[in-house]
Amino acid sequence: MKTALSIFAATALLLSPPLAMAETDWSQVDAAIGKKPAVAGTVHKYGLPRSDLRVTLDGVDIKPGLALGGWIAFEPSGQGAMMMGDLVLTENEVTPVMRALLANGVSVTGVHNHLLRASPATFYMHVGGHGDPAKLAKAVRDALSQTKTPFETAAVPAGEPPKIDFDTAQVDEALGFQGKNNGGIYQFGIPKAEQVRMGGATVAPAMGVANAVNFQPTGDGKAAITGDFVATAREVEPLLKALETSGIEVTALHNHTLDDEPRLFFVHFWAHDDAVKLAKALRASLDAVHAAARM
Repeated sequence: MKTALSIFAATALLLSPPLAMAETDWSQVDAAIGKKPAVAGTVHKYGLPRSDLRVTLDGVDIKPGLALGGWIAFEPSGQGAMMMGDLVLTENEVTPVMRALLANGVSVTGVHNHLLRASPATFYMHVGGHGDPAKLAKAVRDALSQTKTPFETAAVPAGEPPKIDFDTAQVDEALGFQGKNNGGIYQFGIPKAEQVRMGGATVAPAMGVANAVNFQPTGDGKAAITGDFVATAREVEPLLKALETSGIEVTALHNHTLDDEPRLFFVHFWAHDDAVKLAKALRASLDAVHAAARM
């Protein structure tokens, strides 16, 4: 009888679900990267803007929120967290940062431009990893010590963010989504309609797999726009044609990750014109990439 009970107990233990892992102590991750995150659901995203750089393109002074906003993000996954990110680097920073990341267990999944003709030229290094988020954050922080990326918390002026001087309601209506004023940059994060998976797990749009559209006001109702559309292989050509037909310059086409399902490609763009006109032009591009339903 005891033998039967012992077998039953052992079998029950094997079949029982594993104990839930202890919740991540995000204060340790904060300390490792030296930043506080923006939290969206279970995603913790740490901004790494290159506010130290002075970049110009076609006479426009590029603000960090337009095209210099590096970041890393974590989403709980299994016994740890999935990390994805995009680091903004100058040309001479690319090699030392890559060397440091690879030596400390962080994958590099893409290196490319976002802009053309910018001075100085900037490059974007996509990174990934899975494990202890505090250790991954420290590896990224240590690698970025090879750069001049600022980690000091800038003083945030009290009150409202800088005013957007174009008609945001008309831009929202044209795109079919509501943007947000992030430090004077009007931003949209528009998910794809289908789910994105990596390593067998569903990835939240906040992990960098949403269509990103940024407007930087330049006066008289105009804006400089950039960002990236997220396209499957069959969507790439219709998207490129939609952008070119609308007079929006395509500046890059590449991958950001290595094991995404469906396979995704990211198309970056640039234009400088009337903000509402540009929003109407971008709507056709959203239609080409099977974005989420309009608001």
